[in-house]
Amino acid sequence: MKTDLKILALFIAGFSLWSFACFGADVESLLASELPSLVALYKVLHSNPELSLQEEQTALRIAAELRAAGFEVTEKVGGHGLVGVLKNGPGPVILVRTDLDALPVREQTGEVYASTKTAKDDLGREVPVMHACGHDIHMSCFVGVARVLSTLRSQWGGTLIFIGQPAEERILGARMMLRAGLFARFPKPDKALALHCAFDIPHGSVGLLEGYAMANVDTLEIVVRGVGGHGSQPQLGKDPILLASQLVVALQSIVSREVKPGDPAVVTVGSIHGGTKANIIPDEVRLQVTVRSYKSETREQLIAAIRRISLNLALAAGMPAEKMPEVIVTPESTASLYNTPEFTRVVRYSLEGVLSPERVLTVEPTMGSEDFAEFGMTKEKIPLCMFRLGTQSASAVSEAKAKKVTLPGLHSPFFRPEPEPTIKTGVQAMSTVLLDLLKKP
Repeated sequence: MKTDLKILALFIAGFSLWSFACFGADVESLLASELPSLVALYKVLHSNPELSLQEEQTALRIAAELRAAGFEVTEKVGGHGLVGVLKNGPGPVILVRTDLDALPVREQTGEVYASTKTAKDDLGREVPVMHACGHDIHMSCFVGVARVLSTLRSQWGGTLIFIGQPAEERILGARMMLRAGLFARFPKPDKALALHCAFDIPHGSVGLLEGYAMANVDTLEIVVRGVGGHGSQPQLGKDPILLASQLVVALQSIVSREVKPGDPAVVTVGSIHGGTKANIIPDEVRLQVTVRSYKSETREQLIAAIRRISLNLALAAGMPAEKMPEVIVTPESTASLYNTPEFTRVVRYSLEGVLSPERVLTVEPTMGSEDFAEFGMTKEKIPLCMFRLGTQSASAVSEAKAKKVTLPGLHSPFFRPEPEPTIKTGVQAMSTVLLDLLKKP
């Protein structure tokens, strides 16, 4: 066994050196000339964020960048989705995804290029908008990789499918693009890659893990109904606020008492709305719940338990049959992101070749969500790999660990990647992986 491990280690080391000798110097020299314009692009994207399903100008800019790099581009593929295709002879078909959308967050980083944009949300409310999840970094790396691979066409063979996906923050865009014929209208990929910013990894490093990387997520709306009346005469009504309060507490028993210990699961009530005045018993309360897990059977168990508890608490409260709660699973749901182990190991070898093994970290899975998972959920079962991209200085990360504090995370108004070194690493990493996957025999 020890001999086998030594042979594997020597193979990886040899592969890494070969990979860098073949591609590393070319990628690095190209990056030296491209990086200033990529950082400038990042700042433009950061200053001009667009909400999910509203990414019109962002999509136009990324489409123009892909065309300039020699890709054949199709727009409006599932909302504001776009697909760029670069064919370069026989070889594998590899999909690379970036997301396009931003969040309803008021930026507080203090950067000169900070977003001051606002937009109307689905309810017509004016909300601030910020790239608080790093999608602007993703897009800048995406464009940089497109330029590098286009320039180095003599060194690889196959087909690249570069997609700009809308509405990732609402976990809608991947399904929208698939329904619009992504795998039917364009070459079907053999494998799919993506990167995602991390707030707790130093720039110059990446994070990677095999298997479950991010969670199933289901967004549920629970409509708790009652019989309204005057607050001074509660005996004449059926109070949905009391029932909703009991429900919030009761739902917490699902993870602690029904899910097998060690099986990751989360049930969080993040929103509760009901009533208009202190002395009025309303006839309805609405709760919004996020439900997260890794295994599909755990996902089904959680939702079934929420339905059962909601129904039985209403029965215990004496609600009439026509006033039973309604549990709605909204479209903003997606499957867990599973990094295909064999493919992820290949990606790791490439990353270690360009960055060095100590900068390719093995990270823990999170209960966050990513609809990149949907591209591996079709009947084709395309192997997926998403790696995490460090965005902060090494000193900031180490200082935060020493002080046992958390750096501003994704979706925070204070989240601030360091653009130049982050983009440089992202382009180096993804370009090298692609060149290895597409190398000519």
